[in-house]
Amino acid sequence: MPQRLIAFLQLTKAIPPDDQETILNAFRLRDFREGDVLFKGGGVCQEMFFVLNGVLRIMVTNEKGNEVTHYFLKENQFCTILNSFNNHVTAHESICAACHTQVLSITKADLFSLYVRMPYLKAMIETITNQTLLEKIQIRNAYLGQDSAARYQQFLIRQSDIATRVPLSDVASYLGITPQSLSRIRKNLR
Repeated sequence: MPQRLIAFLQLTKAIPPDDQETILNAFRLRDFREGDVLFKGGGVCQEMFFVLNGVLRIMVTNEKGNEVTHYFLKENQFCTILNSFNNHVTAHESICAACHTQVLSITKADLFSLYVRMPYLKAMIETITNQTLLEKIQIRNAYLGQDSAARYQQFLIRQSDIATRVPLSDVASYLGITPQSLSRIRKNLR
């Protein structure tokens, strides 16, 4: 299963076999249950995750104490709180498992050690994380200006694989609607 990381990275550039082994040895396989917190906001994010199976969500707790989901990340995506990770600043966001999730994790120190040994790896991972961020922004922008029913329908079209795996309360917070409204919308769509 960890070989999926190498296969994914090699979509951008071939990696020599010795480097593949070094990369895999730097990552740690971890399992999380739905609701487990991988990183809690309020600190500096020092880890990056590669999703092997499942869905992670990046979320914040608003002033009313409600969790608001900003993004979902699924298989073959890297996940971290990018600004915190890159610039060593406090993050307000948290990373949680939205369902049972298996990841490969690496600390910032270990990743930067890999960058010293394999300078090409930094460009590869930065390109991939930037592309993922752009995709997430484009998806979120597609929901702007739409009513709640239209946002949910767009979500089902654009992220149907996530819709079937995460709790409806997470979907509702992601779409900016209450769980009760989401239930009504789902009932009306049947």
